[in-house]
Amino acid sequence: MTAVIVAASLVALILIGRSTLQINADAQGAQRDVAELRKQTEALNQRAEAIKSELTPDERRTLKFAHALVDRKRFSWSRLFADLESALPGSVKVARIVVKEVSTQGDRTGANLDLTVVSKSPATITQMIEDMDRQGIFQAELVQQNLRRGKNEIGAEYEMNVHYVPRAGAPIEMPERRNRPVDTATTGNGSRTQ
Repeated sequence: MTAVIVAASLVALILIGRSTLQINADAQGAQRDVAELRKQTEALNQRAEAIKSELTPDERRTLKFAHALVDRKRFSWSRLFADLESALPGSVKVARIVVKEVSTQGDRTGANLDLTVVSKSPATITQMIEDMDRQGIFQAELVQQNLRRGKNEIGAEYEMNVHYVPRAGAPIEMPERRNRPVDTATTGNGSRTQ
């Protein structure tokens, strides 16, 4: 009986030893691959720096403009509007959207926006900003609040800085907010505000 236990223990020890050797060999191979990739990355970075140093200031500005143009081309306006529609309560009206900057973060294109909305209730705006932040694609910061003055105008305009980075995949939908329109801001007589 003891001989069987000793034999089984020796077999198990040999198998564990072989497995350990194989894992160590795989780890060393992975470390070699990582070292080679780092070496290639460094060589590419040095090559890029050499090319950049050969560019004239005008060529650098043109290159920067070209990169910005490519980033803007990747930006999905319909996606922004779909995401905004899902984030804004039906009682909040969009008065103005200005895209300040479009940039790429990894494989995702995002934008910094100036967003002006109109609402009768400050509490609605506070809740909207919290909901936008919770969704994870908008980070909104209230910059200014202006009471609307004029005939048939009620409520206030709320100016916000918004950082927008859409999620990969389809636009988000908030189930409790489906099928509600988001109006553009209008004055009491139906004409659009500027």
